[in-house]
Amino acid sequence: MAVKIYIGNLSYSTTEESLSGLFSGYGEVVSVSIIKDKITGQSKGFGFVELAEQEQAEKAIAALNGKEFETRRIRVNFAQEKPPRPKKSF
Repeated sequence: MAVKIYIGNLSYSTTEESLSGLFSGYGEVVSVSIIKDKITGQSKGFGFVELAEQEQAEKAIAALNGKEFETRRIRVNFAQEKPPRPKKSF
């Protein structure tokens, strides 16, 4: 089962390809997603990587959290599910 990892403090110029290359050294990259502004299309400075195995994810987090990548010191940890938003009542 794929394990989702959060990566924060990314450079705005970081690409999904470069992020995939960084994490591929720790295991099989299932998916990469850099979150972008809906209007401008510019990176919001964070993203997610899915690795195939739990052990690979743990190694990547231990090795990369706090390391410099493309001029920024990145934060790397397990992604947490976003809590559901309450429905608006009008």
